[in-house]
Amino acid sequence: MTVQTPRAHRSAPAQARPLSSLDTAPIRADLAAVEATMRRLAAGQRLDRAGVMVQEHLSTGGKRLRARLALASATALGVGPGARAWAEAVELLHNATLIHDDIQDGDRVRRGQPTTWVRHGVAQAINAGDLMLMLPFVAIAQGGVPVVIQAALSGCLATQAATTVRGQTDELHLLPGGHVDQESYDRAVRGKTGGLFGLPVEGAALLAGLDADDAASLARPFGELGLLFQLQDDVLDLYGDKGREQAGADLFEGKVSALVVAHLARQPQDREALLALLRAPREETDPVAVAQTIADFRASGALSDVLSRIEEIAAGVRDDEALLRVPALRTVALEITALVLQPIAHLAAP
Repeated sequence: MTVQTPRAHRSAPAQARPLSSLDTAPIRADLAAVEATMRRLAAGQRLDRAGVMVQEHLSTGGKRLRARLALASATALGVGPGARAWAEAVELLHNATLIHDDIQDGDRVRRGQPTTWVRHGVAQAINAGDLMLMLPFVAIAQGGVPVVIQAALSGCLATQAATTVRGQTDELHLLPGGHVDQESYDRAVRGKTGGLFGLPVEGAALLAGLDADDAASLARPFGELGLLFQLQDDVLDLYGDKGREQAGADLFEGKVSALVVAHLARQPQDREALLALLRAPREETDPVAVAQTIADFRASGALSDVLSRIEEIAAGVRDDEALLRVPALRTVALEITALVLQPIAHLAAP
C-alpha cells in the first residue's frame, strides 16, 4: 500500500479509499462505547457544571482520530482488555488541550460551534479543561486495564501531558521571541502535537506486552504523523475549510505557522512586515492584508514547500523500519496518513 499525498506541483490528487483498519465495525462499536464512557466520566457521581461543560465540548464532535488510532493500534498488536480505556484516556487528554488552546489563541469557534470559553467564560473553561486533564487517569483506573500495566500507562499520560504543555509554551513564544525558523517551529509542534499521535500507539504497545523501548520505537513514526497533521492543519487554515470563522484565522490570531516559516525562508526581506501583521491585535488586522498574505504564500513557493515537506514525512512513515516489521500497524499508519491528508487533497494538481 502506498500513501497518496497532495503534490500540488507534480501529481494528481489521491482518490478516496476505505480506511479499513480505522473504521471497521468493531472499531465503530468501540468508539460508541468510548463516547458513552467519556460522557459518564465527565458526569462523575453527579452531573455538575464542570461535567456539563465537558460533555458540551465532547458533543461538538471531531474525528476522534486519537481514539481511533489507539483502538486500531490495539487491534493490530493483538491487545485485549484495556484498549477502550486507553482510547478514552488519550482522547480526553487531547480534548483537554483543545479547550485550553482555544482560550490562549482567542478562538471563538471550534467545529462550527462556540468554544467553551465563549459559552462559559475563561475561568470556567479553564476548569473544564483541568477536569479533562484528570479524567484520563480515572479512565485507566476504572477501565479494566490490567493492574500490572496501569502505572506504565499513567506514566505515559503524565509525561505526554507535560510535553504537550512545554510544546504549547514554545509555540506561544514563537512570535514574541521572533522565532520564525523551522527548528523552533518543529520543536513546538513535536511537543504540542506530535506526541499526542505517538501516545496512542505507545500505550497500545505496552498493553500488548512490549517493553518500553520497543513501544517507543513503534510510536516514533506516529509522532512524525503529528508533525504532518500540523503542517496539513496550517495549510488548511489558509487554503481550505477548517470550520472556523474565516480563512486565515491563524494570521488574524498571530500564529507562526508552517507557511510563515516557509515564506520567510524564501523571502527574508518580508520578515518585519509579516511579523507586524502577526503581532497586530486581531480586531485591528486588515482582512485585505490577510488575503494578500495568503496569495503571497502561494506565489513565493511557500505553499509548495510545505506540501513537499508533507510528502517527505509521509514517505518516511511509509518506509519506517520498525513499522515494516509490524505490517498490521504499518497499515494503520498509512491509513491515518490518508485520512489526515484528505482535507487538503483539493490542492493537488488536476
